[in-house]
Amino acid sequence: MTTNVDVVLPCLDEAEALPAVLRGLPTGFTALVVDNGSTDDTAAVAREWGARVVAEPRRGYGAAVHTGLESATSELVAVLDADGSLDPAVLPTLVSLVLDGDADGRVDLALGRRIAAGRHVQPWHARAGNAALAALLRRRGVPVHDIAPIRVGRRDRLLGLGVRDRALGYPLELLLRAASDGWCLREVDIEYRPRAGGRSKVSGSVRGTLRAVRDMSMVAIRT
Repeated sequence: MTTNVDVVLPCLDEAEALPAVLRGLPTGFTALVVDNGSTDDTAAVAREWGARVVAEPRRGYGAAVHTGLESATSELVAVLDADGSLDPAVLPTLVSLVLDGDADGRVDLALGRRIAAGRHVQPWHARAGNAALAALLRRRGVPVHDIAPIRVGRRDRLLGLGVRDRALGYPLELLLRAASDGWCLREVDIEYRPRAGGRSKVSGSVRGTLRAVRDMSMVAIRT
């Protein structure tokens, strides 16, 4: 693959997990770490591994992703969780789908669908929350089985969707807006592994999962 792709990595205290993610990026993929107010050495570790670092002091997953998209310079942009649970080796497959389409035609947004590597990789409350949100999306006409923890699309078109949420509801609003605009979405199965380090702010606790489901459900009502 000769196309250069910026990989937006929204980060909040991911110094422990980042090296595994950055080490695994394929050739042609450039890390763009968005430090979302970390209190650990996230920014320093990212720079040590050669990543470009942008600061976004407004807390929120959506704020970090939006700043990453605005700061990216490549035509195609990937967004990837920075905890090491998803193998970056799938990125060229997602890029190829957007560039070349598939047997059914064009692909506007390529997504990863998490397949847990073991029963204990994803806590029960996280599995239940994700299943509920994916079912909500399908009822709204979005043909997905996950909430796009890894995705590839064209930068200008992603920004053009006008996603407003700057918190945990960002990916759900993005999918709803993309489907409403007639985008063709394709999911690719990707192994979901234990974090490379640290603790999840969402799936790491029942409270975190419930907060995410609440925020995303409110976005669905507004969108």
